[in-house]
Amino acid sequence: MRISPISDQSVSVPDLTRRDLLLRSGGGLGAIALAWLLNQEEGNANGLQDKVETRNNKQQNRGLHHKARAKQVVQFFMSGAASQCDTFDYKPELIKNHGKPFNPGGKIELFQSSPGAVMKSPWQWKQYGKSGKWVSDLLPHLATCVDDMAFLPAMKSKSNVHGPATFLQATGFVMPGFPGMGAWVSYGLGRLSDNLPTFVVLPDSRGFAPNGPANWSNGFLPAQHQGTIVRPTAKVPILDLYPPFDSGIDRSIDQQTQELLAKWNLRHQQSREGDSRLSARISSYELAAKMQIAAPEVMDISKEPASVKKEYGLDQKETEEFGRNCLITRRLLQHGVRFVQLWCGADNGFPRRNWDSHENIERDHGIMAKSMDQPIAALLQDLKRLGMLNDTVLHWTTEFGRMPCSQGSLGRDHNPDTFTNWLAGGGIKGGIVHGSSDDWSFRAEDKITTGYDVHATILWLLGIDHTKLTFRHNGIDRRLTDVHGEVIEELFT
Repeated sequence: MRISPISDQSVSVPDLTRRDLLLRSGGGLGAIALAWLLNQEEGNANGLQDKVETRNNKQQNRGLHHKARAKQVVQFFMSGAASQCDTFDYKPELIKNHGKPFNPGGKIELFQSSPGAVMKSPWQWKQYGKSGKWVSDLLPHLATCVDDMAFLPAMKSKSNVHGPATFLQATGFVMPGFPGMGAWVSYGLGRLSDNLPTFVVLPDSRGFAPNGPANWSNGFLPAQHQGTIVRPTAKVPILDLYPPFDSGIDRSIDQQTQELLAKWNLRHQQSREGDSRLSARISSYELAAKMQIAAPEVMDISKEPASVKKEYGLDQKETEEFGRNCLITRRLLQHGVRFVQLWCGADNGFPRRNWDSHENIERDHGIMAKSMDQPIAALLQDLKRLGMLNDTVLHWTTEFGRMPCSQGSLGRDHNPDTFTNWLAGGGIKGGIVHGSSDDWSFRAEDKITTGYDVHATILWLLGIDHTKLTFRHNGIDRRLTDVHGEVIEELFT
């Protein structure tokens, strides 16, 4: 929000540079988290309310281009490339031909190895639910939720390199500098809450995925649309929310200082038309002030019933962290956060603690799946029980798949030619499968889908036509789906 001008009679402005003024007036949030308070007092005088923000406030959950089916999104990102043929893509041919030469026909190009023998999954497969969907024993909890999920086993990526492929699923482009999907949703629909960010990111505590914060950047969109990092298990879950304890900063700094800062910020902003950085900074300060009250309440799970904590796996070491993240996600949704992104896996060298199982699929996938299977299933069931699943789209993804043949003797190499996503809630038809890979789970074969299609579909559920949500940048009308993407209407109820 922009700040209403202050009367020249109310404050005497010293002959200072803006930098000197800020240095002298201190850096406390009590002084600089001012815009919201001033807007309340000034009543948004002179019509300086940002036009986009006004449009966003009017939209709420009605959608931008058509009636919305959902208002919130949770994206689970399995960083490192979760294997489709060990999770959701059942292929009897791999079991039948285990140990034999891998010969699906045509040229086989791998990321860092030569094709090994056909390798069946180390886990057994069973059918679940009324739909009879096959799921491996690696994911016993998610397997019980298949009738609420729509599976996309014919996903395909443009890249078999982690960084570009992660960007593709997170931002719609293989290059850096583009907004994350949550940033686009924030830009298109705005806030559901005045007290919490629109787009929140919960990274793996062990580190970031490839590309780090660039995956949830605002890119060329106004800066206030970037993702806000929350670390529920850290001593300080949200950085820079409070002034340092030893700073000596008093939160009740004189109101005249606030008014003076508002006047100078406004003057600085008016002389730099088209530069969103100051506006975003002011917006972040006002949001930080409100988060000082709202965030601790959201992060405090002490009053959650013991049965709920157990359901999310907070009583087990393997599931405690991701379970807490999922429980906090539910609370964030309840308090009006529009887009939450949870990361499972970190790009932190060797031994790997992500899904990039080149050496030993059973060991590495076993650890990673254990950490997220029960918590995600608990979140889905919890949202359903609370009546929130109808308004919330859940999206499980990874950057690409893995090969059906072995790397070495126990691992699997990268496979961009087929992998699996699933969607649930928010108008998604459960218990269905759209598309298929070949008999080997080597190449997507029928009803091939891409990240562009998934992004277009999620936006449509939120009431957004992906071809119309654009932003002019360097002479190009950019959009999340670039020049691609088809809404997958078969998934809708």
